[in-house]
Amino acid sequence: AVNCAGITGRTNVKAHEVDLADFDEVYRVNLRAALVFSQAVLPRFLTRNYGRLLHVASIAGKDGNAGMTAYSATKAGLIGLVKSMGKDYAQTGVTVNALAPAVIRTPMVDALPQATVDYMTAKIPMGRCGELEEVAATIAWIVSPACSFTTGFTFDLTGGRATY
Repeated sequence: AVNCAGITGRTNVKAHEVDLADFDEVYRVNLRAALVFSQAVLPRFLTRNYGRLLHVASIAGKDGNAGMTAYSATKAGLIGLVKSMGKDYAQTGVTVNALAPAVIRTPMVDALPQATVDYMTAKIPMGRCGELEEVAATIAWIVSPACSFTTGFTFDLTGGRATY
């Protein structure tokens, strides 16, 4: 099961300027909904003693992006949720992992101000946005039976941005 819900909320604002209603909306979509999604699929996985749960986080959850406080904080929270759940279910046949892409060409990215996209792309050594096909191929492997000895982990898909 793959959860790829995510919104950025307002961007290009510093933390002291963040509107709390906007922050709450980003939290509800990026983090709270991930827990609700997990609670919906995990019981079925547990009855089968097998399952693959993947949450799409973001490199912003690891590094933080300037002007994207709500997005960065909630994606960091999602990574923490995955670490905890990975340990919770490690002996059940269920794996729980995350994928932390850098900027990927999606409608969400297309809706961002160009300055924000340029800022994020400038950090990628490959010098470009990732493509949806690259994300899909990575996700397909993570949720396959072949990825059987990794849980609670966040895979990077960053064009060389993350090297840790």
